[in-house]
Formats: sequence, C-alpha cells, structure tokens
Amino acid sequence: MTNVSDKGTLSTEQREQLLGVLQERFEKNMNRHSELSWSEVQAKLEAHHDKLWVIHEMERTGGEPDVVGYDHDQQVYVFFDCSLESPKGRRSVCYDRQALESRKKHKPETSAMELAASIGIEILDEEQYRALQELGDFDKKTSSWIRTPDDIRDRGGALFCDFRYGHVFVYHNGAESYYASRGFRGVVKV
Repeated sequence: MTNVSDKGTLSTEQREQLLGVLQERFEKNMNRHSELSWSEVQAKLEAHHDKLWVIHEMERTGGEPDVVGYDHDQQVYVFFDCSLESPKGRRSVCYDRQALESRKKHKPETSAMELAASIGIEILDEEQYRALQELGDFDKKTSSWIRTPDDIRDRGGALFCDFRYGHVFVYHNGAESYYASRGFRGVVKV
C-alpha cells in the first residue's frame, strides 16, 4: 500500500486499492461474517472516510483487518486485526506511556496504547481476543497485548494472550516489558 498523503485522508487511488484488498479478504474468509454482504460493508466504508483511513493504518502496520461482526444496537460493522500473527508493524512495544517512561534503558520507540491511539483503534480486550480465536488460530508463534483491567495495571502489570496447544492463554508481564514477538491487535467500528 502507498503512504497516506495527509493524515486522515486517502487519495481516490488509495481508497480503491484498500477497498479491493478488503473485499478480497472479506470474500476469502466468509466464515468470519457469513451473514453479511460486502456491498453493505463497502457502502458504510465509503460513507465514513475517517474510518477508512483507520483501516488503512491497520493494514499498513500488518493487521490485515477484516469484518468479524455487526453490532445491531450501534448499527456498525466490527473490524478486528486478523493477521495470523501479531501485526508485524506493531511489535516490540511496551504496554503504555507510563511503562515506557519507567524504563531506564533500552526503551522501545512507543507503547501499544499510544500506537493504537495514533492509528485510531482500541486494543482488543480478553473477550474480543477469545472471540477472534473462534474464527481461526491466531498468534501461534507470537503474542498480543490485550486491554488490561485498571486494578492489574495499577500494580504495574499488563496482560497478553496467545494461542498454543489448541487453547487461548492469558498471561501477565510487567507493563514495561517488550519483545520482538509481542505486539497488539485492534478493533474499529464503522
């Protein structure tokens, strides 16, 4: 994908290219959204260019976003990062700004929470992560930070998940830790 010309704005060519990628992924993975139609998803995306830019950023950072459901109450399509492994462009990050500032040496460039905010997504929580795993086997070699409850974060910890031995595992780590194989997955609603 080409770079964004202005933050939040895609050229006509970029929009068409992204919509083509999303349509192909949508049609290839109907198990994720069997009761939804691409034409309705596309119409919603074309009506919300700001959200299309967010999805472009998800794609640009390796997330391979795809529709995983429709929220009837909010009347929005739900997109998750569906890359088989934690998105490559979002790895080697600690959990949040506080964790980043607490590191004395070898600080990563940014944190998961800050990078998610700059993209315009929220990090998946445990329930969303488990729902993603119902759609396939993700993070078989990597792991992903998940939104951590305040009482855990207040004590210096953060949670992450992966998929091993046919099961989803939830672990804890110091929020300041970071690894080349740990990133994060996001969600956006359109």
